[in-house]
Amino acid sequence: MKCPYCGYKEDKVIDSRSSSGGNSIRRRRECLKCERRFTTYEYIEQIPLLVVKKAGQREPFDRTKILSGIIKACEKRPVSMQKMEDMVTSIERIVMRKYEKEIPSTIVGELIMEKLAEIDDVAYVRFASVYRQFKDVNQFMKELQEILGKGAYKKLPKAKKKKR
Repeated sequence: MKCPYCGYKEDKVIDSRSSSGGNSIRRRRECLKCERRFTTYEYIEQIPLLVVKKAGQREPFDRTKILSGIIKACEKRPVSMQKMEDMVTSIERIVMRKYEKEIPSTIVGELIMEKLAEIDDVAYVRFASVYRQFKDVNQFMKELQEILGKGAYKKLPKAKKKKR
């Protein structure tokens, strides 16, 4: 394993633990050169699942891409890194359980939005605004009203168009 700090290729394992319900192994390592510690995760290698994008191209399912999107959506929100990683693990389990070879990207996006809606409304709206590519304020307001309709909030007034 290559040290993320100095690039040295030798380390020692300090601690190993099962994580993610036994689907992975978490290892604490220490670099033999710079003596800094870092964590690695080992996952069971599975048959690659391909994500089919809107334009038809296919790319391998990548949990780090999902985590990256969730981190951006949860930026400056009270959502712990552990909670975000748990969301990714949950999404990955659902996807691996239901799909064998290919999954439409729309399903992955909807799963992410579903998980974010359970955790943080602001993060959900942030992700939805990028994922759904709102064309105008009215689309955005409609999405907000749907969220507010689920809570004990009053409905927002319909957005007015600006005069030029």
